[in-house]
Amino acid sequence: MGRIPSLKNFNAFPHAEDHLLKKTYSGAIVTIFGLIIMITLFVHELKYYLTTYTVHQMSVDLKRGETLPIHINMSFPSLPCEVLSVDAIDMSGKHEVDLHTNIWKLRLDKYGHIIGTEYLNDLVEKEHGTHNHDHDHEHQDEQKKHEHTFNEDAEKMVKSVKQAMENGEGCRVYGVLDVQRVAGNFHISVHGLNIFVAEKIFEGSNHVNVSHVIHDLSFGPKYPGIHNPLDDTTRILHDTSGTFKYYIKIVPTEYRYLSKQVLPTNQFSVTEYFVPKRSTDRSAWPAVYFLYDLSPITVTIKEERRNFLHFITRLCAVLGGTFAMTGMLDRWMYRLIESVTNSKTRSVLRYRERRCRVSGRRAPVEKRQRRRRKDVFHDVAPIIEVVAGAEDD
Repeated sequence: MGRIPSLKNFNAFPHAEDHLLKKTYSGAIVTIFGLIIMITLFVHELKYYLTTYTVHQMSVDLKRGETLPIHINMSFPSLPCEVLSVDAIDMSGKHEVDLHTNIWKLRLDKYGHIIGTEYLNDLVEKEHGTHNHDHDHEHQDEQKKHEHTFNEDAEKMVKSVKQAMENGEGCRVYGVLDVQRVAGNFHISVHGLNIFVAEKIFEGSNHVNVSHVIHDLSFGPKYPGIHNPLDDTTRILHDTSGTFKYYIKIVPTEYRYLSKQVLPTNQFSVTEYFVPKRSTDRSAWPAVYFLYDLSPITVTIKEERRNFLHFITRLCAVLGGTFAMTGMLDRWMYRLIESVTNSKTRSVLRYRERRCRVSGRRAPVEKRQRRRRKDVFHDVAPIIEVVAGAEDD
């Protein structure tokens, strides 16, 4: 196949002959600098391409008949484990006692170290109904028969709890509550005690200190980037008492990984409210309430990766731009160095020319001076001889 001669005119990359190429130290320095920049930008673009980003979508929640997991991890530095109980109630008022619940209570010393464990298999204690809640539960006749009497077990419990409180013993409650997927609340308090046992231990509800630390509170497994607003929350009371209420709005969430795996979980927002205990109010005992409600909107979070062609386009733009800039920098440096070198060379040549000119002017003057000296000597010599002869006579 014959070559078309005019095709060379379309060549956008003409090549110079080898003897016309000139390598300089400045060009080498600019090349090394450009390579470092290119490698750095390449690594940055590669990390940017490999890093996933998330897309959020919202839709109506269509889940029904599922349970809501509540992960609890809290510490009560001023209340022993024997007096604490966990209670869960849904919006219909039904106590959730039949669910598969795993709750542990860890005894803590005054320094926060674990000194013992206790497992709770029920959320509501047997004596729960004999205690006055904010909901004003009615007392049953059978419970009234035992309100004014203490058996030996109760006396031992009172002594044990008082001793634990004197030693500064606290309690850590952690585990999982599985409740119905409807609005409700769960609370941690001393409501599991018989009202008269509680009076005997604390000598009034005003002395119940529900200071607490929420290490972790969530409504499902965690996914990358989730933020639970109550994590690491500390509420310490000094010389006062009261009830803490956390109003929680739960948002059902689905997290879809890049591998198409779906993780059902929940996010939530919270509003905190504290009700101080009044000295005249003896009906309500301090507690920590978590009142939750579910949003009808589900948030879907998808992991996605950037397009490969987009990565190639950005890479070409970055590397090409760096190459063009280093080329311009090399030309500027070469011209600057050439201009400085040429100016120095010109100044040296001018200096030499001046010296030559000066030396060329001095030579004829010296010759003329020598000739004048000789002429003067020839003119004066006869006179000197005559004077010398006369002196001899």
